[in-house]
Order: sequence, then C-alpha cells, then structure tokens
Amino acid sequence: MKNITLGITGATGIPIAFTLLKELLVANCQVHLVITAAGVITTKQEIGFSLSSNPNTTKRELIDHLKLSNSDNLYVYTNNDWYAPIASGSSVSNAMVICPCSMATLGKVANGIGDDLLCRAADVVLKERKNLIIVPRETPLSVIHLGNMQKLASIGVCILPPVPAFYTHPKTIQDIIDTIVSRILDQLGIDNKLTSRWGN
Repeated sequence: MKNITLGITGATGIPIAFTLLKELLVANCQVHLVITAAGVITTKQEIGFSLSSNPNTTKRELIDHLKLSNSDNLYVYTNNDWYAPIASGSSVSNAMVICPCSMATLGKVANGIGDDLLCRAADVVLKERKNLIIVPRETPLSVIHLGNMQKLASIGVCILPPVPAFYTHPKTIQDIIDTIVSRILDQLGIDNKLTSRWGN
C-alpha cells in the first residue's frame, strides 16, 4: 500500500485535486489530506462543495461526495495540526502531491518555510528525500515563480503543470482532468487507465 500525502491549496484546480483523491483511494493508497483555508474557499467557489472545519466531518463528506464505500484509508487533518504524523520524518509518506499549488505555497516550500502543516509536510518529504510532486496553478508566471520552480526542480521535485493534452481528443472537461491526473499517477508509480496513451 502506497502512503501518499495530498495537499490542496487555494489555487484554481479543485476538480483536479478531487479526481486525484478519488483515484488514489480507489487504488488502495493510504491518503493523508491537508486543505488550506484558501483551499476550502476555492472548493466552495469552484464546485459548490462546503467543507467542514472538523476533519472527521470533512472525511465523511468527502467519501459521500466522491461516492466511495470505504473511508479506512483516508486521513484528514487541519492545516494547524502539528500532531499529525506527516509533520515528522519519523512517519513520512512515500510521496506528496500539492495539487493545485498556489505560488504562495510554492514560494514557502522552495524556501523551507514550514509554518503550517501542508508546508511542513512538504519540508519533511524533501529532507527525507522522498518524492514531491507540485502541480502549480498560475498564469502568467513571474520571474519569482519561475525561480522558485527552478530551485525545487534542481533538487528533484517534479513540477507538473496541469497542461491539457489535445492529442487525446478530449470531449469533456473531465476528459482533460483525467489526462492531468493520469500524469500525476504515473509519477507516483500507480497504474491507471484514465486516458489513452500515445501510439495506442
């Protein structure tokens, strides 16, 4: 069983994050979920889904929303829960995905600022030399944004912008989302058939 931390920030792209969450759980991954305060606001804005401030309630709501039968592998934490296992290298996940990743969060991670659980978890993944995947969501990008991405890429972080692929001939927005989530799952080493492959 893969142990994955998923961080969701306030950048646009919540449907991608929720599709990724569902696919990770369907793949029988253990998922440790952290959503920032801005992420809660964006979730309401983009998909009309109000998240509770209580992590146990949020867990039940997410399982219902994603139409999953089992919640045993999902762990939800508030962004100020310093007792969460993902805050320590003694209980580090196999990998972490920040999707979507705001430029504010990207900047903090790139500069070692772990002042909340999400950024601390990313710092732990980096110091323990585990796999960190960042799905940055901003356009256009400033020199500061690009510099922070370059700093992270230089130490092995996967920078995976949510760029649509049109060679798959997507018919719906969900088709585009699935292609992006498929690329994230590929980086995590999780088999998936969310989208057609080039040459097939």
